[in-house]
Amino acid sequence: MIQLFRNLRLAAGMAKSHLTDDPLTLLLQVSRRLPATFVQPIASTFAEFAPRTSAALPSLLADLISGDDAGVQRRLKLALDGQLDVGGAKRLADVAIAAQLPTEAEVFIQRAAGAKGLEQVQARRLWHEGEASNAVEALAGTGRAGTAQRERLLGELRVLTGATPTLGRREFVPLQGRVLHLLTNSLPHTTSGYAQRSHSILAAQRDAGWEVLAVTRIGYPVHVGKLAAGAVDVVDGIRYQRLLPGPLAQTLDARLQQQTEELLKVVLDFRPAVLHTTTHYVNALVVRAVARAVGIPWVYEVRGQLADTWASSRGASAKRSERYRLFQEREAEVMNDADLVVTLGREMKSNIVAAGVPESKVLISPNAVGGDYLNEPLDVVSARRVLGLAEGGHYIGTVSSLVAYEGIDCLIEAFNILAPRFPELRLLIVGDGASRPALELQARNSHHADRIIFTGRVPRGEAVTYHQALDVFAVPRRDLEVTRSVTPLKPVEALASARPVVASNLPALQEIVTDGVSGSLVPAGDAGQLADAVEVLLRDGPLRNSLGRNGRSQVLESRTWPATARALSAAYRELQE
Repeated sequence: MIQLFRNLRLAAGMAKSHLTDDPLTLLLQVSRRLPATFVQPIASTFAEFAPRTSAALPSLLADLISGDDAGVQRRLKLALDGQLDVGGAKRLADVAIAAQLPTEAEVFIQRAAGAKGLEQVQARRLWHEGEASNAVEALAGTGRAGTAQRERLLGELRVLTGATPTLGRREFVPLQGRVLHLLTNSLPHTTSGYAQRSHSILAAQRDAGWEVLAVTRIGYPVHVGKLAAGAVDVVDGIRYQRLLPGPLAQTLDARLQQQTEELLKVVLDFRPAVLHTTTHYVNALVVRAVARAVGIPWVYEVRGQLADTWASSRGASAKRSERYRLFQEREAEVMNDADLVVTLGREMKSNIVAAGVPESKVLISPNAVGGDYLNEPLDVVSARRVLGLAEGGHYIGTVSSLVAYEGIDCLIEAFNILAPRFPELRLLIVGDGASRPALELQARNSHHADRIIFTGRVPRGEAVTYHQALDVFAVPRRDLEVTRSVTPLKPVEALASARPVVASNLPALQEIVTDGVSGSLVPAGDAGQLADAVEVLLRDGPLRNSLGRNGRSQVLESRTWPATARALSAAYRELQE
């Protein structure tokens, strides 16, 4: 009961902050936390029955929540072409920002000249575009109305420009064979590839003889809507400890100091010999401060290029922005300070070395498989029977986070090309994410909506069976800096399931899929060539089976979690010598 009270207090504080700073973002976040089967039909129905000539805020929000990007753009254009008072223009500027339309947002801001609180909207636009200092400056002199927002942005800017948590030195005797991981999120509340990889490493380290403990960032999982979360979760025998104080510091720099002090308490109690954390740099700042305070080595695991992920949803100018540059500089700083840098593949390692980190300090620890993926895979009919899917015909699809850079829209286009040629072909899309509403709308607008299946997020134990239900697994990632470098987990699991993979021909994916041996590589963003490559496999069962066997053999030879644990154990021992 006490923990629930703390969680409610924590959630209320975060909601109040968002309501003051950015109420539209709060609304969108709440809509994404609610079950999609509840929210999407309501939003889609409202958008469908709203007059096409309406530019009213409820109509725009319905289009935004239901993923109808074209509808949002059309209604915003109608608003610009019509008569607007300054208050309406200010509200629509926020909609344009949320819809990733900064040019339109700026036009609405100009039309809203003189509106009360316009500086706050301008600051949101500038921050969205990476103009961090200008966003803070835009709120200067706004009085009480803009104070909280300015302090929040200023706290983030301080961290971007060098603020770091500090601790005094502590007397400390570590216990050999113990490792503590600081994570951004985890099972059972988040089932992303990040959370799956973390859990797999922890389990493999435990099985290799380490005593492991995972701690998640301060406020998680309450701030993703899990109000009933306890202080500890145990999953498959792995302990996940939460940092859930009642009041949460209001600015990022203060929260990182608060998190550092809370983590230190856990470290003094658990007494690990090594601290291990993951991207992005805020985790590293916390772990670096604690490691220095107790005098033990720390490891920074670079799982992604989050500055590039951020830039991928904005225009080309994002990489020239102040925020992007500062983010990259802080990443380089913590990578160089870490005692060991771990990363996922060769392409990512080359980027890390290019940032000035000695090559000898970088260990490649690729995405891998364990557990049920090591067992002999089910045949497609048996897997579909287990899942309650129609057993006949062919299935193509993916198991993925549904975000823009994954290119699932291209997969739907490819399916629409293939569907007339294969009347019993179905498309299976397993997963959830911000792009799901838009993808479901794209599917509904096709002529084959009844053959496109969205499962949403599935239980962790079912993911392997969904892999095995497919004839062909697709990884249609867009060609972006982040996708050229970061190697995903799910295609490795598909290969372990003895399913051929058709993937975008990007450097990171070339490290996983061998063209003509375990699958096919096609130009990113080309639905026609994606469809052609899938068609070849659908028409040639022996080839599918051969590529699937090859892929499974390659994964079992070089990409298993026990092998990862052995490599990390050896690296940890070197750090302690």
